[in-house]
Amino acid sequence: MEHLKRIAILGGGPSALFMFKRLIESGYVQLEIVIFESKNKLGEGMPYSADGACNEHITNVSSNEIPQLVTSLSDWISTVPKDTLIKFNIDSLRFNEYKVLPRLLFGQYLSDQFNLLHKQARAKGLSFKVHYNSKVTDVMDHPLDESVTVEINGTDNHKFDHVVVCTGHQWPQTYEGKIIGYFDSPYPPAKLAGQLNHPIAIKGSSLTAVDAIKTLARHNGTFEKDDDGMLSFHIAGDNEGFKIVLHTRNGMLPGVRFHLDDPHLQNDALLSQEEIAAHIEQNDGFLSLDYIFEHNFKLPIKEKAPEFFKKIETMNLEQFVAAMIELREELDPFQLLRAEYAEAEKSIKRQHSVYWKEMLGVLSFALNYPAKYLSAEDRERLQTSLAPLISIVIAFIPQSSAQELLALHQAKVLSLVAVGDVSIIEPMEKGGATYHYTDDQDEEVSAYFKTYIDCVGQPHLAFENFPFKSLLEHRTVSPATLRFRSPVEGAQSLAAGEPVILTENGDYFLKVPGISVNDHFQVVDEYGAFNERIYVMAVPYMSGYNPDYSGLDFCETASGAIINRMLEAFSPSVDLDEPLRA
Repeated sequence: MEHLKRIAILGGGPSALFMFKRLIESGYVQLEIVIFESKNKLGEGMPYSADGACNEHITNVSSNEIPQLVTSLSDWISTVPKDTLIKFNIDSLRFNEYKVLPRLLFGQYLSDQFNLLHKQARAKGLSFKVHYNSKVTDVMDHPLDESVTVEINGTDNHKFDHVVVCTGHQWPQTYEGKIIGYFDSPYPPAKLAGQLNHPIAIKGSSLTAVDAIKTLARHNGTFEKDDDGMLSFHIAGDNEGFKIVLHTRNGMLPGVRFHLDDPHLQNDALLSQEEIAAHIEQNDGFLSLDYIFEHNFKLPIKEKAPEFFKKIETMNLEQFVAAMIELREELDPFQLLRAEYAEAEKSIKRQHSVYWKEMLGVLSFALNYPAKYLSAEDRERLQTSLAPLISIVIAFIPQSSAQELLALHQAKVLSLVAVGDVSIIEPMEKGGATYHYTDDQDEEVSAYFKTYIDCVGQPHLAFENFPFKSLLEHRTVSPATLRFRSPVEGAQSLAAGEPVILTENGDYFLKVPGISVNDHFQVVDEYGAFNERIYVMAVPYMSGYNPDYSGLDFCETASGAIINRMLEAFSPSVDLDEPLRA
């Protein structure tokens, strides 16, 4: 009788949902699947549960942008109890695939999809178990007997053939809980649900910052819409000191959702896997950022947006970024937000994309998987030049969130200051923090805030922060590094104090955040050998090799790469196509 493969999925959020779906659809029935979830519900994860959302928070993806699950979101809405729809102000008769949902309601959808997958697994005779309230405290690899032990709640040990780490978002705390009014993140948002009759400092202007703003606003005033649909904000009578001050490096706000021609961030004009592989082989083992920028961004624009292409045809990456940033810097950020809101409204009404912005999103997603083949020099260019533009333009905040930001600014509640590349947040023993920076007039500023909230988004966690200490101690995992193409550049970076490693062979490697994984998301040890048993889908711990946080699209693509490799291990004679693309 064929050996029953025991597979553990660590975590029960969206990543686990897609991994479980892949296992069910694999056609391999000699499986025993065990899911360990630290909470008491599957599917929601952090973003779509009370850990990451309140009623006011909405998704930045619509039904047509969600990778296929068991039932479509549109079909599912028709099954939701009426009182739940009323609670979230949803009219099922007017709902369509272009609508966004409240995040908590979307979490219910994901949870229901998990339940439907359970039924599918049972119908196919697959064995599976779910352990709720089960925190994974350690993972231990056993190469000799080709097994992995998972430790639960510090005591119970379970042995498996394969383990997939799907632990999702992590928000480390430094001063939160020690200093009153200091928050390392806005999550869970319920902790911000109070009246604050004073100015509040927010670091960043990302979707994370929008989450904090929406919660703070609702507990310190009210939004009202007039007969013409214009939104206004009114501070509560006893809360006149309530203000929100955003602090960003470049003084910019995120972009607004528009119509996407391809909602899954794919494009027929993209380079194929074979073309990428051939390029890397011909380029001394490196993926060229300039090559990807030309072929996966500029050339697709040539056909769909020829007038815009003419403007950027001769630009290299740095010139393009500088031009786009300069356009944004010419306008007041809230004036620009109002203009982009109007542009997005027109785009959605006409179902016509703002194509260069869509292709910037495609470029980011396409770069994510082969990013491990970039040189250290190109990775630093990506982080310092392209990534900041991408983070602004493709934040895709929903139109309703843009309306609220504009209403808050109109009410003189919300403002924004640029703090440049160098700023210091000083936690204060009396509570809150002092923001130190140099303003546009080159004047040094030190502004004290009774409440400070870090909203830069999910941090890229270091190798040392990997939670499973046995894998660290036995060197089953290794730090993610990228080789410098130029030894001179490597030596200069080392001399400048950057995290650079010089090997015995004279090669220089830049240490980037997180652990090293291969194309199938298997962990890699210090000798460069990949592990057949341990896979990682937890992006915060491998962001050095996967810098784009692409949500459900990432879950779908990564789970596809993992299941292909697993099936090869189960049945070595099977020839499976690699699902990754660039």
